[in-house]
Amino acid sequence: MASATSLGSAMPPIASIRASVLLPIVQRLDAMTGKTDLLMASHGIMRSQLQDPYALVPMSRYVAFFEEAALLVRDPCFGARLGFAFRPADAGPTGMVFALSASIRNGLEKLSKYVNGIQGGTNTGLIEDGDRLIWTYDLADPALWPRRQESEFTMAASCQLVRSCFSPGWRPLEVHFEHCAPRDVRALQSLFRAPLLFDQPCNRLVTERNQAEKCHRLEDTALLSVLERHIGDLVQADGHSKSLTGKVKALIAISLGHKTITLASVAADLNLSARTLQRKLSEEGTSLRDLLQEHRQVIAELHLSQQGSSHKRAAQSAGYADSTALWRARRRWQEKENRS
Repeated sequence: MASATSLGSAMPPIASIRASVLLPIVQRLDAMTGKTDLLMASHGIMRSQLQDPYALVPMSRYVAFFEEAALLVRDPCFGARLGFAFRPADAGPTGMVFALSASIRNGLEKLSKYVNGIQGGTNTGLIEDGDRLIWTYDLADPALWPRRQESEFTMAASCQLVRSCFSPGWRPLEVHFEHCAPRDVRALQSLFRAPLLFDQPCNRLVTERNQAEKCHRLEDTALLSVLERHIGDLVQADGHSKSLTGKVKALIAISLGHKTITLASVAADLNLSARTLQRKLSEEGTSLRDLLQEHRQVIAELHLSQQGSSHKRAAQSAGYADSTALWRARRRWQEKENRS
């Protein structure tokens, strides 16, 4: 049975991202088109923000800017191509922590733990599934859609971090995307060099566990301590916080489809007893059952709204056995909404 081994996410009042992350996007646009400044202005982004390591941009602007940039340069794989040009330094201290890690697993664990040093409103985690290790990535707000470019950029950048820091020839066993498959997937397949699955519950990289746990270097604990303390200061300065409900939502997002989600399993991941978890969620006005149902509803409706999707794919993405189970669940949702 799969088990979650790490969890990192951030839920500030308004999800935001370091403005410096946009720098490689802007540089590529500058080289390809003369309309960069016009595009930035239309999304309320200033060039001066890109050079400020502390400047933040609302995630909604970043996602929309990325989608429009791909349309502007007429490249559906714009985000993925940028991701495979990514360097550890582009992620600031979080990227350097990854580069100093002893193994791929250690690097992904730290990336999950410290991703909120780069952006908020994000659920990430590492799941053990037999002889496989699964790194998951998900933007918590379903309203941030479409977001194909951001998702493909992040997964490509994560692949590139592994290749540049550990093994140039590394290939994931699978790459999962939450969005529908594009008309032509050949360009993406040539970049990732791995089987690609679409209409998934969230974005995931799947790798061999033994390969991920192979030691590549001795960690410089003193330097890592300094970097991790700096990341902690950045997170604290940004005011990132997460309620217990938020932590449970994050675990649901990264586990759906790869781990049985029960009160006992979620409590274990949070180092709580099942009774304590149930009580604390009740105090926050919710329950694991309600949170799981809400997440499945969001995922199902999101996939059903996509052109080219099907009830079967939506059911699979939301963690239902088949389209009939999804149909029954939707009836319950509608009845509940009618009563409220």
